[in-house]
Amino acid sequence: MWGQLGERSGKSVKKVLIVGESWTVQETHIKGFDTVDLGRLEKTSADPLLGALRAAGIEAEYMPSHIAQYQFPDTQEALNEYSVIALSDIGSNTLMMDPVMQFQGVRKPNRFYELDKYVKNGGGLVMFGGYLSFAGIENKARYAMTPLARLLPVEMLNWDDRMEHPEGICPEIRLADHPVLNGVEGAWPWFLGYNRIKAKKEAQEIAVIDGEDTFMASMEYGEGRTFAFASDCAMHWGSKEFLEWDSYQKLIPNIFRWLAKEL
Repeated sequence: MWGQLGERSGKSVKKVLIVGESWTVQETHIKGFDTVDLGRLEKTSADPLLGALRAAGIEAEYMPSHIAQYQFPDTQEALNEYSVIALSDIGSNTLMMDPVMQFQGVRKPNRFYELDKYVKNGGGLVMFGGYLSFAGIENKARYAMTPLARLLPVEMLNWDDRMEHPEGICPEIRLADHPVLNGVEGAWPWFLGYNRIKAKKEAQEIAVIDGEDTFMASMEYGEGRTFAFASDCAMHWGSKEFLEWDSYQKLIPNIFRWLAKEL
């Protein structure tokens, strides 16, 4: 569906859609007198997430940010192909500002209203943290100003919400019997930062970080479910220790299975 730049896996239990975790790099190499301009697409940061899902038998499709700007599902029929939608490090502008609408003046569906209907009717939605998640760097992700603020299980800031911890910081579990923690064993690895969010009153706060900030939260919304993970599922906030943690292979599939009502 997504052409050469998208990825599909083989047949499995449930189909989920991972959106984001990509960027384009333009760089100049200065070699004495001469310079060379180079460009490339970086999308390998989605690999740990996709790998954990596919190893657990979950069919996972991947849509990089530049593809999502044009092709993110904007109808109930298209969204309902998936049991869970995951947004990771992709700002609200990318999903809101369809280039056809912006540059040709053509009306297009509001993808956030469609996501709201999708979850109310039984779909699952998770947002992972990052520089372009929740509020994000310089509030460029700005999800607090979108309809997703209603369905995510957390209150978001309307300014830069990054909490940088170069020394490393570990979350604390508050709800050890939540299904997403089934089989998750041992001490949690450290993270290098997170987005500051706070669980809503109607949500379940599964873990906190730095004493009072929400690290993981879940919520029922209509017939569906939503989940928030305050740090990154990839580097740099997601440390190498986290990505190589044995329980990463349990936690990630558990989150998606809970959202799909398989847990």
